[in-house]
Amino acid sequence: MGVREEENPLLLSGLEADTQQHQQVHLSSGVSSSTIKEIWLESKKFWQIAGPSIFSRLAMFSMTVITQSFAGHLGDLNLASFSIATTLIISISFGFLLGMASALETLCGRAYGAKQYHLLGIYMQRCWIVLFLCSILLLPLFVFATPILKLIGQPADTAEQTGLVAIWLIPFHFSFPFQFTLQRFLQSQLKTGVVALVSGGALLIHVILSWVFVYKLRVGIVGTALTLDFSWWVSVFGMFIYCVCGGCQLSWTGFSTQAFTGLWEFFKLSVASGIMLLLENIYYRVLIMVSGFVYNTKVAVDALSICVTILGWESMIPLGFLAATGYVTGCKPHSFHDFIYLRFTICDF
Repeated sequence: MGVREEENPLLLSGLEADTQQHQQVHLSSGVSSSTIKEIWLESKKFWQIAGPSIFSRLAMFSMTVITQSFAGHLGDLNLASFSIATTLIISISFGFLLGMASALETLCGRAYGAKQYHLLGIYMQRCWIVLFLCSILLLPLFVFATPILKLIGQPADTAEQTGLVAIWLIPFHFSFPFQFTLQRFLQSQLKTGVVALVSGGALLIHVILSWVFVYKLRVGIVGTALTLDFSWWVSVFGMFIYCVCGGCQLSWTGFSTQAFTGLWEFFKLSVASGIMLLLENIYYRVLIMVSGFVYNTKVAVDALSICVTILGWESMIPLGFLAATGYVTGCKPHSFHDFIYLRFTICDF
């Protein structure tokens, strides 16, 4: 086959990489040494984005895993109630709001690729407003968790304890609109290292707080839930402070009234992906509810929730790769060959 030139780079190595041109890609029926070398070079560039993205997602999800582990030291009932609250109720809001935030990733990537940096901050503020309003609409899931669980046949003691945990996880729920948007705002500017650093720091704080609250202060399941709330908000404020204190001088120009325009258009753009990710995130978690109907409910819920949590923990790795591909394909328009080449670059992992 012939030689084909690509006008745009597949991966951006920095803020000035927009002016660089892609190397020529030699396509042949076999795999040549030059092709293998180029895939290796692109893979290393790709890891510069995917590595911090994977770490930050693993760190944030690890907070829930650690909190669930500490809840297990408080008894079977507390572990079962916390597991239902996090793997079912929280997963509904998590999946829906995370899917909606993916619209911001697309918009910011396009604005950054077009060098319209000031639009990134406006898009993020618009996303804050839409996602926060949607999080308010999801509040009945937390407020009425106990009657809902009783209605679907869960044991009374488990439903009541889960309802208590769900109430104290409301601050955790309200951190999602800001955490997801700030993460994508920074990621679209190739500042994944900042996100990873903030997430790692929040995880360290969470481990210390959980140990103090559970083993030293013995505050029970409510205190355990509060540590999770606090740690997620630490990551939110960490990223926000970085943005407003000079870390994003081009893209953050302050709060703007333009954020209140185009809210309905942004909602229509994001709600479809929100529903899609919600369904993908919730369908296997329904097993937690089904396990509540078997003999020895608490043990069954505890065991299955741990398995589901490990599965969700593992899924953070492909999500990190997905975030990296979203950045690559979102910043600049690419040809069809770019997407094929990106596919083989990912498969090389």
